Amino acid sequence: MAVLAIAPVHALDDRVADNRSHQPQYKDAQQALQAGIASYSAGNAKNSVDALTYAAQGGAALAQWKLGKMYAAGDGVAADDYKAYQYFLQIVQNYDEDTTPRRELPLVASAFVAVGAYSLNGIPNSALRPDPRRALGVFQYAATNFGDANAQYNLARMYLDGAGVEKDARQAARWLRLAAEKGHTPSQAVLGHLLFTGPEGVARQRAQGLMFLTLARESASDPVADRWIVDLYDNAMREANDNDKQAALAYLETYLKRR
Repeated sequence: MAVLAIAPVHALDDRVADNRSHQPQYKDAQQALQAGIASYSAGNAKNSVDALTYAAQGGAALAQWKLGKMYAAGDGVAADDYKAYQYFLQIVQNYDEDTTPRRELPLVASAFVAVGAYSLNGIPNSALRPDPRRALGVFQYAATNFGDANAQYNLARMYLDGAGVEKDARQAARWLRLAAEKGHTPSQAVLGHLLFTGPEGVARQRAQGLMFLTLARESASDPVADRWIVDLYDNAMREANDNDKQAALAYLETYLKRR
């Protein structure tokens, strides 16, 4: 039973990706997938594209997901967000809760998040325009049905920003807490900030907020991409008093014992 219908911007019959003029000699999509993954794992990203494309056209979700990631990053292919989006969209449209193998659920959830992000922002010079309402539905589905931390975080951000939905810091905090408990670093940082500052709808809990900010700060490893996390932590530490810090440490010790 299919569970979510997401209309594509273009019908997928017009073929997503590079239709090669020659057909690789693979017995089936699974054999092509194995060859493509082996080639990619050996460091030959460019040489893996033909096999992965053959496998993707044969319905291999892992090949579709891998190509989506490659086109999004320009890894072995020219960067092309619209092709990436179409590959991820194929996975979303083909997902069936009754027939999709459980081992594929993490990549299905990842594809939902990618489609949601592309829907939220749109893709310049393509048919895909920003559609926050569609993005909200996609994130909501992945956050609820897969419990995906990235979907929960993105859904929370939409509630905080009022993108496609009325601003609601309380709802945002609810989704952030679910993701933060999974160890999702950005969610820990934003939840910590909300609890520490206590915006409308969120009860101020400075010590608990400082605990989550500390967890996020400890996980922040990229000096550029994670600078905002460090800044939130530093600002809270400057404002926190000794009681806040002592209580946060007690919360942290209890939290870590539960892990």
